[in-house]
Amino acid sequence: FIFANFLYIFSLYTINYMKVGIIGSGGREHALCYFIKKSAKVDKIYCFPGNAGTSKIAENIQADLNNFEELKNIIIEKEIDYLIVGPEKPLVDGIVDFFEKHKIKTFGPNKIAAELEGSKIFTKKLCQKYKIPTADFGVFNKSADAFKFIESSNFPLVVKADGLAAGKGVYICEDKNMAYQAIQEVFGGKFGLAKEILIEEFLDGEEMSYFIISDGKTYKKFQTAQDHKRVFEGDKGKNTGGMGAYSPSKLINEELDRKIISKIIEPTLKGLIDFKTNFKGFLYAGLMIKNNEPYLIEYNVRMGDPECQTILPRLKNDIMEVLEGSINGELENINLSWHESKSLSIVLCSKGYPDKFKNEIEIKNLDNLDLKDKEFIFHAGTKMIEDKTFSNGGRVLNFVKQSESYKKSREDIISLINNLKWENGFYRKDIGFKAIDK
Repeated sequence: FIFANFLYIFSLYTINYMKVGIIGSGGREHALCYFIKKSAKVDKIYCFPGNAGTSKIAENIQADLNNFEELKNIIIEKEIDYLIVGPEKPLVDGIVDFFEKHKIKTFGPNKIAAELEGSKIFTKKLCQKYKIPTADFGVFNKSADAFKFIESSNFPLVVKADGLAAGKGVYICEDKNMAYQAIQEVFGGKFGLAKEILIEEFLDGEEMSYFIISDGKTYKKFQTAQDHKRVFEGDKGKNTGGMGAYSPSKLINEELDRKIISKIIEPTLKGLIDFKTNFKGFLYAGLMIKNNEPYLIEYNVRMGDPECQTILPRLKNDIMEVLEGSINGELENINLSWHESKSLSIVLCSKGYPDKFKNEIEIKNLDNLDLKDKEFIFHAGTKMIEDKTFSNGGRVLNFVKQSESYKKSREDIISLINNLKWENGFYRKDIGFKAIDK
């Protein structure tokens, strides 16, 4: 007994408790914060800037995410050991390169590798060179050339803005008029300065999200999911940042898994090595599956949102140990383990999203909800005003349930949302319909 107590007291002095910083303010970042907080290795978490949800389990710090120098000064002052980057823009802007120069350990890909998401054209050319299956495409730097191309094209076709567009710069065009309008909007600057535009064939099949985590030498599979991008039920209406998701995808099987790895993931990682770089962090392949064959639609160089909120509850490992392994090049020593249960998330949005909506609407009943085991609420667009929670974005709350079936998860989540009685919110009641209703 005395010896056991001595070992315990000794361990308290030998464990290196770490301070962790998380960049971002969405549901993905709240989910990361929530599960990192459970790690026995973590003493303190700072969120830049975080949201109302993270403020209850971490310290939120208001900072300009575009000002890396300002962030660096805060990180050094707070003695943060590891920085976790959630959203894509800082990664594409080179935040990892900046902090690695200053000896700050950062989770995520460098600027070159982040071009997989930063430029759809970069990815398409990489697919072309390494024979990665994807839709046929054309790249145009003048609207007149793009107009000429669609005159002889078959419909539907897909028009994409080249750079970052928060999941909204993709048009599925059923006819020439829709294609003309899409081209005009992209070149007109709807998603920022557009020097080039991508037009590709429409792939008919079912979408799937496939994730890996890598340390630049080794990679591990990090589950599958299905995201619902369209705003209305039945996958209708405008694209959004994501109205809900479920994990695992109903499409995944051993044969398809092998094809995804051999035809898409490994050729991509090899291609980056040929660019004199490698990939560290989460790599998210958006796929179209047709007749059990995978085609790459796009890459994201970070965890998806709301896929992250749906996948992380299924992970048995200490998430901080996994992230630390990726940062330090020690991922090969970690065996990922997963719950067999199914996970589903529904996003509660502000009325009017993804178009005009009102902010700073109080969410009054949130703290009174009775969350049962394996039920989670992750904040996205929220903020605290005088100790009360208010909306602060289009996608406001993520309701997540882990259970033995997607149907039960969806029913229980809808019951929770109804109990919240937030009159300014709306949500899709059919998340997971292809897995549940067919």
